[in-house]
Amino acid sequence: MGVITAELVETGDKRDTRGRRVTTAERRAQLVQAYHASGLTMAAFARGEGIKYATFAHWVIKAQKAAPAKPRIKFAELQLPFRSPALAATAEQLEVRLPDGTVLRGTRVADVAALVRALRA
Repeated sequence: MGVITAELVETGDKRDTRGRRVTTAERRAQLVQAYHASGLTMAAFARGEGIKYATFAHWVIKAQKAAPAKPRIKFAELQLPFRSPALAATAEQLEVRLPDGTVLRGTRVADVAALVRALRA
């Protein structure tokens, strides 16, 4: 039989007791940010970085959950009948404050109610 020679190459990667690479939280955040900027699919990015897809997908999902939720803003177009500015200035002003802080003002109850319904839809 022949002689088998093995060579140990130190890459500088930290490893756990099972031999898996340990990636710091800072490095994971850098990789997730680079992925978002790359425009690649998760699979392509993970393959290019030499990371298992499932591991990288977990990092991305975890980062999304940790990020503050962006409030969703909904807009609805509402067509109100034209009223002359002179009539509107003399009419009593209605005001509705929604729980999210939105303030609606109008002169006709029906118009303000229609706007509230449109915003809730």
